[in-house]
Amino acid sequence: MYRQVSIASAIFAIAFELTALGCSSASNPSLDSRSRVAGSHAAPHSEGSWSRKAPMFRKRSSAGAATVNGILYAIGGEGGGPYAYVEAYDPSTDMWTSKAKMPTVRFGLAAGAIDGIIYAAGGETWETGPTRKFEAYKPSTDTWSPKASMPTARSLLAGGVVNGIFYAVGGCCDGTGKDLGLVEAYNPATNSWTTKASMPTARERFAVGVVGNTLYAVGGSDETTLSTVEAYDPVTDSWTSKAPLPTARFSLAAGVIGDKLYAVGGDNGSGSLNTVEAYDPATDSWTTKAPMPTARERLDAGVVRRKLYAFGGIILFHDNMKRVEAFDPR
Repeated sequence: MYRQVSIASAIFAIAFELTALGCSSASNPSLDSRSRVAGSHAAPHSEGSWSRKAPMFRKRSSAGAATVNGILYAIGGEGGGPYAYVEAYDPSTDMWTSKAKMPTVRFGLAAGAIDGIIYAAGGETWETGPTRKFEAYKPSTDTWSPKASMPTARSLLAGGVVNGIFYAVGGCCDGTGKDLGLVEAYNPATNSWTTKASMPTARERFAVGVVGNTLYAVGGSDETTLSTVEAYDPVTDSWTSKAPLPTARFSLAAGVIGDKLYAVGGDNGSGSLNTVEAYDPATDSWTTKAPMPTARERLDAGVVRRKLYAFGGIILFHDNMKRVEAFDPR
């Protein structure tokens, strides 16, 4: 189903650009009213503010995101086809730069950073389907290197880092065609993987955020649209259910600012969202925040200096986006 949507959106985008002289939904706000868009109004008493930032060089969705030394990296994804492109964003200058390409062209991957190294896990190409590929990028030398492959090939997964261990969570598919609750953990010290307790709700197209030493899996799809939130404790290797998302959705992004997890955008089954909701683990509760200016799904997000940067994504049946918007919770 996911590949069909990707192809359909690409075909529509080409036809649309021929009639609109190259304008895309990212550059023409009037398209939003004609798109399949939901949740486009601010909730009462919303908090925080958004601002527009320099766009990426390339339109992309379903990419990976990671932050190292105050620089945000956009990795892979798709935009008319799978990407190996890597771009780096410096919030202090509001500028993007191109970096060394990822060895494996792919979208629907997960990414995370450990000790200044970015790890890219899984994903897929249109030709080969889900992959086990696991590769490491060193920003200081702008180089990639292969690492031990994930035990299970999968795409549309999510990843998080807790105490120097990368956790690859959920996704689709391991050859069965079914969504996964599978959790596999990578230790860079030994370049090896171990299997951990499975997530109770098998799913894809969800988001992960790490607050303290706990990993939270948020929303997603298991052929239905989920509001499910589950928390993983690596010390006990166990999962617990938490307060559900107020807005059920898949293809969302997440980022952690301080001690709160922010769920951004996505699709509720009726259309692309600009909804932003924040989770407080201390009270196991959610609050509504200022909506993102651009409703979108299959976006990615990273946090630098207590600001969340939402980049890329798509409004269904329109072109991928270069757009970057920053959320300040203050």
